[in-house]
Amino acid sequence: MSAFLLARWNGLPLFWRAQLAGWGLFALVNVMAQRVAFHSYGVAFARTGLILLCLIAISTAMHAVYVSRPFRARVSLGAMALIGLLSLLGALATATAIVVAHEALPWLVTPDRRGAEEFLVPLVHYFFVLAGWSLAYFWLRAELAEQAEHRKAMRAQAEALRAELEQLRLQLDPHFLFNALNGIAEEIPEHPAAALEMLRNLTAYLRHSLDGIDHTVVTVSNEVAGLMAYLGVQRARFGNRLHTRLDVMPEAAKWRIASFLLQPLVENAVKHGRRDDGLDLSVAIRLSGDTLHVEIENNGTLDTTQRSARRRRPGIGVENVRRRLALHYPDRHAFSLTEIGEHAGNKKVIATLELRGEPCGS
Repeated sequence: MSAFLLARWNGLPLFWRAQLAGWGLFALVNVMAQRVAFHSYGVAFARTGLILLCLIAISTAMHAVYVSRPFRARVSLGAMALIGLLSLLGALATATAIVVAHEALPWLVTPDRRGAEEFLVPLVHYFFVLAGWSLAYFWLRAELAEQAEHRKAMRAQAEALRAELEQLRLQLDPHFLFNALNGIAEEIPEHPAAALEMLRNLTAYLRHSLDGIDHTVVTVSNEVAGLMAYLGVQRARFGNRLHTRLDVMPEAAKWRIASFLLQPLVENAVKHGRRDDGLDLSVAIRLSGDTLHVEIENNGTLDTTQRSARRRRPGIGVENVRRRLALHYPDRHAFSLTEIGEHAGNKKVIATLELRGEPCGS
């Protein structure tokens, strides 16, 4: 039964749900006020029923007038004049109905309340009630219109966001694929086994990439799987000159992150890190509250990284990451590239990411 009533309630237009809820609350307050004034629940319920029928009928008629008028978000002088006029007419009708009911049913009013007070008090009171109803109606109408415009704008923004994210996302695969195939071609003449291992890892990476091409948001564990496939290609290429370490907090593994957000930073570290005595690369991911912390560290210098990043075509690497952060985590992220170490031989570059909350586009 309750499910049936709830379904019927949800099936009503928003106006009627607000109308019934608002006047229902008014009826409860009015019954108590009438009980205090007339010392009888019978009189209180009878008067409230009569008044409620009048107010619902009048407010419904006022709603029809307001809908037919070109009033929008703001209450203009014309709207205020119309509200005053309709509220006065409605109050007159309600006060008149009360007087007529008193004549037909004298027990609805006490003798000391007959006369001018019997008409003027309800007239003033229900004028303000109907004027308040009208202002509440215009406010609710303006709020709903604003929310509708906001939802429309959000849908348009979401479509634009998804389109741009997909464009940024697809820029990464051809770039990486070109570098990987070029590396395989270089290794084939002298190191065919390494080239074969690179090809296998490249296949695994592309399979992972194609599986997630329709998903702009993935779990951290999926993102790390893509990094491992990428680093497998690079380890086959550089051999013992590349040392990698991935440290992922278990709680962070299930957290959601923008897909392929970390791969350009890792690729940047591999490409521009110092490999004279071996490139040490570490990726640490941890979760603190609703903030995901990522640190990607490699030995090298920041000047080389920045100059190389600027020479690359727009949309790839660091600039790609910055743009995708702005789209996925607007005003909810921090990204920095810093250099530590005093001497060229022990300098390191650290890329730090702080991602707060769920990424947009999920």
